[in-house]
Amino acid sequence: MSTSSSSSKKIVLKSADNEMFEIDEIVALESQAIKNMIEDECADNVIPLDNIDSKTLSKIIEYCKKHAESPKKDEKAVEDLKSFDAEFAKVDMPLIQDILMAANFLNIDNLIGLMCRTIADRIKGKTPEEIRKILNINKNDLLSPEQEAKAREENSWAFD
Repeated sequence: MSTSSSSSKKIVLKSADNEMFEIDEIVALESQAIKNMIEDECADNVIPLDNIDSKTLSKIIEYCKKHAESPKKDEKAVEDLKSFDAEFAKVDMPLIQDILMAANFLNIDNLIGLMCRTIADRIKGKTPEEIRKILNINKNDLLSPEQEAKAREENSWAFD
């Protein structure tokens, strides 16, 4: 019975660009960080998310809503979630990176995993140059040959 009353409770999130999102508490509980705020009674008013813009936050809410409302034991629902996740991840790389950073901040483990798998799938089998282009890494962000040699030496175990 307490589940129905908690699902009707609303939580208000405020994005970095000052857009307000009113969501059901059950959706907000997909985020461990927000769950902790609710449990610590720090979520009575608006929860400011100063490092997450409204475009990113709306995508995260879409993800959390679908996952919160989906029965975990139902085989068809699990398949539907897999299809949803595949479609959800069909966005441009900058948005994927924004979602990943926000999911990390909000501590939404399943979403972190989905975004990491998506990035891994997109760079799999690519050359370093192609990966740099996909991830928008320009030459100025790279190490000098001396810095790279030092990093390889310090982390030689990773190259064995």
